[in-house]
Formats: sequence, structure tokens, C-alpha cells
Amino acid sequence: MFFEIIVCLGCFILVLALLGLLSPLLGPKQLNLLGSHVLITGGSSGIGKAIAIETVKRGACVTIFARKMDLLLAAKKEVEQHISDSSKQKVLIYSVDVASDFESVEKAVNQAQDKLGPVDALINSAGFSIAGRCEDLELEDIKRLMSVNYFGCVHSTRAVIKVMKERHHGRIVYVSSQAGQVGLFGFSAYSASKFALRGFAESLQMELKPYNVHITLAYPPDTDTPGFEEENKCKPRETRLISETAGLYQPDEVAKSIVNSAVNGRFTCAIGLDGWMLSNVTAGMSPTTNILEALQQIFTMGIFRAVGLIYIESFNRIVSKCKHEDDIKGKSKND
Repeated sequence: MFFEIIVCLGCFILVLALLGLLSPLLGPKQLNLLGSHVLITGGSSGIGKAIAIETVKRGACVTIFARKMDLLLAAKKEVEQHISDSSKQKVLIYSVDVASDFESVEKAVNQAQDKLGPVDALINSAGFSIAGRCEDLELEDIKRLMSVNYFGCVHSTRAVIKVMKERHHGRIVYVSSQAGQVGLFGFSAYSASKFALRGFAESLQMELKPYNVHITLAYPPDTDTPGFEEENKCKPRETRLISETAGLYQPDEVAKSIVNSAVNGRFTCAIGLDGWMLSNVTAGMSPTTNILEALQQIFTMGIFRAVGLIYIESFNRIVSKCKHEDDIKGKSKND
């Protein structure tokens, strides 16, 4: 009996290994970035700029959208330092607020395509975060979060989607967040804007798959960027303590993971061990082009659900502890 169990287990592992080797053949064809046109929104700093550098290193021409021209000029200079073939590669910059209106975004996209050709890959990295208790957040800030983090992606996507479908070729990336997988204290507004991207991305993938256009939804953890520094200025103590459990990542390592996932046509891009676990336990009805990934989700979801409940309980304890401490301080002041 023991021998039979060992044989069965060995066969199962062998099947997993074979499926893992075959899965790239069954998924989308890899996107060759050499000579391609990559458009990056929010590419003047943080993860977006790191993605611009990573794609230029791989031979792409890059167009960067951002609002502030001074940051765009500095980013252009930095990204150009990584160009390998100056006779073929170019970096274009446009001062565009992707959240403002579709017409201005479409105009800038058309101008970029006139100069560098059709967009092969769109990276939606423009976004920001505001953390705070729901009742403390300004309604205008909540609306702005949705406008930039969600509608900004809708605008840029609509500007490139028609040509991608006509060419039967393209990649579209949405930079969400781990806060787009699990709701946390202080992120009621931010998480909502990032959760919205999942519904948009999943529906869009079903629309575009017959046209050989593939979506990647990235869930980066806390990353050492100017945006993260700004977020920390107003982040509640509870949110900070919860976030610290996952660590802090560097933009270049996050960018490499996102670019690799996009090149391979993978729908979900997870970064780090916690990110991998979250992506497995929250897979739900998300599409996948990787057989090994699908099997991992099938066989580990129950286990990771249990682990996830432990995480949630630990987060709830942090919140309760902070409330208890605040209550004690409040009583001390009154006395």
C-alpha cells in the first residue's frame, strides 16, 4: 500500500512537471519587445519609470504619459541612458492627464503612433493612493482615486484597442495592487479603485482573446516609490502596521516581474511569496494561460484559504489593539 502511494505521488509530480514544460507551448506566443512600441502611463516615476527602463533595455521604443513636464523630462533623460541602439530606439514624452478626458488621451496616443508606429504594449501604471478612515476621507479625493486609478485606464485602453484588434496583436497591462485583492483598514477608497480594475481586465480579456490581444493584471506589494512616500504621510497607524507584514519592494524588481508576465501573456502577475499566495487564493474565475498555474490554484486554494484567514485574524487583532490603546489615551486625557 505504501509503495502504491509513493508511485502515485511520483506519477502526479511527473505529470505536473510535464504540464509545466508544455504550458508555454499552449499559452500565447511571447511578445518580442525588440523594435516594439511600448506606451506607459504614469511613467515619469516609480514603477512606471522602472518599466520604461526595463522595456528599453529589451530593445523597445517607449512613449511616456504623465502630467508634470519637469518629471517627464527627467525621466526621458534617465530612460535614454539605457538605450542599446540609439539609431532605432526612441523615447517620447507627452504631458497628459489620463483621467481628464478621453479626447486628449486619444490625441496623444495618435501622435505617438504616428511617430513610432502602432502601440504593441500598453502599460497602465498611472495611479495614486490615499489612506484613511472612510469618514475622514474627502469625497473629492475618493472620486479622484476612481477617476485616475480606474477611468484613466479605461481612457488609454480605448485609445489603443481598435488598432490592436485590427492587427490581432498586443498586450495591455493594468498595475493594480495587493490592495486590489484584499480590502484592508484605511484603504476603503483605494481598494475600491483597484478592485474595479479586476472586473474590467477579466471582461476585457474575454473580449480580446480571439484577437490575440492579451491582458496582464499586476498586483504589486508596497514598493519604494515617491507615491508610497506620499501615501505614508496620511496613512493610519493600523494601515501602516498591517502593511509592514508584507515588506517593501524595489521598483526595478517589480518592473521585471510585470514585464515578464506581459511578454508571456500571463493574466495574473504576482510579486513575492505573499503575492503568490494571494493570487492563488483569490483566483476565483480569473483566466489563466498557464496549466501549471491552474493546477497550483486547484490544489492549494483550500490550504491558502486557511492561511489567509490566519492573516485576516492577525490584521483584525492589530486594529483591535490600536483601538484599545486609543481608548486608553482618550480616557487619560479626560481624567
